[in-house]
Amino acid sequence: MTQQNADAVLTKYLAASDLPYEQVSHDTFVITLPGEHKLQTNMSLTLGTHAITINAFVSRNPDENHEAVYRWLLERNRRMYAVTFAIDHLGDIYLTGRLPLDSITADELDRVFGSVLEYSDGAFNTILELGFASAIKREWAWRISRGESTANLAAFSHLAEADQATDSN
Repeated sequence: MTQQNADAVLTKYLAASDLPYEQVSHDTFVITLPGEHKLQTNMSLTLGTHAITINAFVSRNPDENHEAVYRWLLERNRRMYAVTFAIDHLGDIYLTGRLPLDSITADELDRVFGSVLEYSDGAFNTILELGFASAIKREWAWRISRGESTANLAAFSHLAEADQATDSN
């Protein structure tokens, strides 16, 4: 398949998908995937001469516990389809992959988009818990002290409860 043919398949797929996207250059598309835990994942697809490159931002560099975060991500890489976790020079976490242009079909794009969304959204809370626990606990305590809502931190209530149990001992 040529780059031009892959572009046509991708453009048709995106038009039918109802996903927000932007073609930022003649060969690069940025697509916004809606999530549940991670509200959205921005994914770029770049069409090369022989392959399509996939990049999706997952999380910024963890504040703490890097070894545990990276180990957890690497263990997941063994079971993943089309993309794997990677870090950039700043330590930010991405999903990356490369597929031959010949494999680009609407069905394959469905699988790739689904994989990126599943891995990004499904890993997000664990990455936050492992790599940002102290910040989450501080934010929880700050909100409680000011009478603010903790609704969007509900998935991490066990961190605050464990912290309160330690304080009362």
